[in-house]
Amino acid sequence: MSKVMVIDDEKDVVFLIKVLMEREKLEVIEAFNGLEAYNMLTATEGEKIRPDAIILDIMMPEMDGYTFQSKLQEMESLRDIPIVILTAKGQMKDLFELSSNIFAFVEKPFEPKNLVKIIKDALASKK
Repeated sequence: MSKVMVIDDEKDVVFLIKVLMEREKLEVIEAFNGLEAYNMLTATEGEKIRPDAIILDIMMPEMDGYTFQSKLQEMESLRDIPIVILTAKGQMKDLFELSSNIFAFVEKPFEPKNLVKIIKDALASKK
């Protein structure tokens, strides 16, 4: 079963995406800011969490999406995970232009069917 990590500080958005992904038989890992997600991915104790794709909000407390994505780029074991940027700010795209792990940008509010298709495409791109 493929795993999708959803990182967003809006609990309603995380819940909606979780329902959408689970309907597609995908396992969902929830995080409510970049720091929480980063700590989950880099934890040394317990089972290593390694999602097959990440849905990432940009504007979050603790650690924003841009900083989180930059830190992933620095780690060889995590830099190839496709990331779908979920943002209300379209102009943020230029911050990510040189990033090889950005699969797509989706602006809020998003069309659920479109997000599901993009995630399926991102997961297929890894195979």
